[in-house]
Amino acid sequence: MTSIQIPRGTQDILPGEIEKWQLIEEKARDLCERFQYSEIRTPIFEHTELFLRSVGDTTDIVQKEMYTFDDRGDRSLTLRPEGTAAVVRSFVENKMFGGATQPVKLYYMGPMFRYERPQAGRYRQFVQFGVEAIGSNDPAIDAEVIALAMSLYKELGLEKIKLVINSLGDKESRNAHREALVNHFKPRIDEFCQDCRSRLGKNPMRILDCKQDRDHELMKSAPSIIDYLNDDSKKYFEKVQQYLTDLDIAFEVDPNLVRGLDYYNHTAFEIMSNAEGFGAITTLCGGGRYNGLTEEIGGPEAPGIGFAMSIERFIAALEAEQIKLPINEKIDCYLVSLGEEAKDYTVGLLHKLRLAGFSAERDYLNRKIKTQFKAADRSNAKYVAILGEDELKANKITLKSMETGDQTEMELNTFVEKFIELARQ
Repeated sequence: MTSIQIPRGTQDILPGEIEKWQLIEEKARDLCERFQYSEIRTPIFEHTELFLRSVGDTTDIVQKEMYTFDDRGDRSLTLRPEGTAAVVRSFVENKMFGGATQPVKLYYMGPMFRYERPQAGRYRQFVQFGVEAIGSNDPAIDAEVIALAMSLYKELGLEKIKLVINSLGDKESRNAHREALVNHFKPRIDEFCQDCRSRLGKNPMRILDCKQDRDHELMKSAPSIIDYLNDDSKKYFEKVQQYLTDLDIAFEVDPNLVRGLDYYNHTAFEIMSNAEGFGAITTLCGGGRYNGLTEEIGGPEAPGIGFAMSIERFIAALEAEQIKLPINEKIDCYLVSLGEEAKDYTVGLLHKLRLAGFSAERDYLNRKIKTQFKAADRSNAKYVAILGEDELKANKITLKSMETGDQTEMELNTFVEKFIELARQ
């Protein structure tokens, strides 16, 4: 019988590797608490219309990558390909805009789904951590959102990263830029891929994000959005840059940075890895401002900004820089027993240690005492507690430090209390 294997583009995250994920998630939650962002959890699938309205029907995500299906009521549903649309939908539906605390600052963490060609650091099911700040058009919160993302990478040791920013301007600026792009590409649009041809009339800025034609000479000479920013957009972008400088966050301005989603305007940014051998896809994190998105999905005006980062790519960047995360791989105590009655007694003793807050383990394979010690060593146990038939009768237990080899005999009936005192030293 043929064995069933994991679907293409997915992965099992096994013990030994999952601890890295847990540490990153814990650090992300800690940072969000410091920055005053609260967690939100939205469904894994949403009505397809949500992504058509928000992400945009000219994007690769909507055109090629969404997992869409009809349910039994013939409703079109889609596994979420990104997190912002669902968070904004929840913001509108639950009337968070009416709360006393504004802006509403949220974060999410969970799986996203895109049907794309699997490659290093890119999966069809992947995990994103992201934040959204909705309800303010203050450029200081743009800087805050970027600072949160940079802080997460920095606090876990990444050094070879760079921040790239751009302004996509307001509606007036984008309309002027749009006209310039159409005039630039239209005479030679037949030299471009079919996607670019269809985007020329709908959203010509999306042409700049084309991977297939990115080396075409017209890409390099395309009009820059920076040159079409009106005074308000220029002032906004200058303020964002000023605040980033005030926060000692280094950045580069890249006029070609447009991001892959239609809802962005004003600030757009990416954080990239410069680590040698990291791979062709260098982007670790991307985000930007999305004024107008709440109105697009039926809510009141509420300007927002956010970012999303791939946990998979975060881990790949750590590995590229050979950074070992401070993961606690030790257990506090391993119980070694000799004899049937002693073995039975360790069942209750083990439970008491765990209830007291310690990580503890015992043998479940009836192994000899020497093999139990090897198991304790493989478990990176700080201490081994040894209980035999004679010790049990004498109400004694021996505690051995695996680091120093020192052994101490203790009263069995007060062992847990004594172990607590020892752990506090």
